[in-house]
Amino acid sequence: MPVNELKEVLLWCVGINYAILILWFLVFLFAHDWLYRLHSRWFRLSVESFDTIMYAGLAVYKIAVIVFFAVPLIALYLVAS
Repeated sequence: MPVNELKEVLLWCVGINYAILILWFLVFLFAHDWLYRLHSRWFRLSVESFDTIMYAGLAVYKIAVIVFFAVPLIALYLVAS
């Protein structure tokens, strides 16, 4: 795959993953009670542990996007410039 195509693919990956991350955050922010009720049907969770799990999930997802997509994209831009 040519470098320009790889850059484009990685850029789309970063964009799509950040859109998912923003959507997740907005649902967590504005539909917190509904989301908690949905998950508490399956698992016994306190509100505090639910918030912790969601916050940790957001953090891990964001770090994964940065490590696996954003950093290689930046490296390609630096090397192929």
